[in-house]
Amino acid sequence: MTQLWDLARLVYEPMEQADVDDVLAVEEAVYPHPWSRQNFVDSLEQGYHAWVLRDNTRELLGYFLIMAVVDEAHLLNVAVAKGQQGKGLGRFLLNQSVACARGLGMDSILLEVRPSNRRALEIYRRYGFNEIGRRKGYYPAANQQREDAIVMRFAL
Repeated sequence: MTQLWDLARLVYEPMEQADVDDVLAVEEAVYPHPWSRQNFVDSLEQGYHAWVLRDNTRELLGYFLIMAVVDEAHLLNVAVAKGQQGKGLGRFLLNQSVACARGLGMDSILLEVRPSNRRALEIYRRYGFNEIGRRKGYYPAANQQREDAIVMRFAL
């Protein structure tokens, strides 16, 4: 891990429609099969809990989206900008997603992650997420193949 951010100098705020262009640019830079613009627009219109993290120059550093369902939060998407990874921002966003879910009265957080996304898997495991299952052929993959999803849970 290189430079850790001075969190007091970061701007953490709810995601709005005006953020979608920046969010989409990060999404497309970090994921081989990114969400579409419409996925983000629909999530915001549905009232999902979405947050962005920016530096003091308003550069987007990362974001997450949570959908609350009964007593469980589903971490739909979380990302840190490509040039900002390895600096503690992923941990910060996970902390904030946990705080968001707790604030909503949730009992746990669920997420899906690709087995090939080893970096994310390690981050989630270190954080305390546990594998609870697999969804076969959940994600699109290269050459019109499908990739499983590892389902993970974090108890709040």
